[in-house]
Amino acid sequence: MDEASAKRGRPRDERARQAILRATRDLLLADGYGALTVEGIARRAGVGRQTVYRWWPTKADVALEAMNAQAELEIAATELAGFLRETFTVAPRYVPALSGLMAYAQLDPAFAARFQAEFLDRRRAALIALVGAELPALDPEYAADLVFGTLWYLVLTRPERLDAECADRLYETLHALRC
Repeated sequence: MDEASAKRGRPRDERARQAILRATRDLLLADGYGALTVEGIARRAGVGRQTVYRWWPTKADVALEAMNAQAELEIAATELAGFLRETFTVAPRYVPALSGLMAYAQLDPAFAARFQAEFLDRRRAALIALVGAELPALDPEYAADLVFGTLWYLVLTRPERLDAECADRLYETLHALRC
C-alpha cells in the first residue's frame, strides 16, 4: 500500500477507539459474550456501527482486544505467586467473556489462531518466564500446562473455585514438583 492510499478515508479517532473498548469490556462483564452485539457496543460507546467495523471485522475481534487490554491492566505481577493470585482472582469477573471467546474459537479457526496468538500465548509466555526465573528445575512448559489447564477447566466448569486459595494451592504444587 502506498502512502497516498494509506491516508485515504477519515482518520482514526483514538478517543472513539478507547470508548469502544471500554463499552465492549463493560458489556462483556454485564451480559457475557453471547449477548454482545456490535450494535450494542456502538450504542454504549456513542459511535456508529461502521466506526466499530472500521477497526474490527467482528464482535469477537473487538472483544478479544478489549479483554487483552483489561488483562494487561489487571495482571501485572512480576513474581509467580502474585501472577497466580491475580489470574485466579481476576478471572471470575470475566468467566462469561472468557468462556464465550473460547467457545467461539472452537467454531472459527481464523479467530482461534488470533485468540491463541494475541491472548493465550501472551499470558503463557509471562507465566513461563516467571516459572523459569523462580523454579529453574521445573519444566516451564509443563508448569504452564498445569496452571492454564486448571484455569480453563475451572472457567468452563466450576468458576466458583477460581480464587486466591486455588492460586495458592497451585503455587504450592509447582514448588513441590521442582524436586
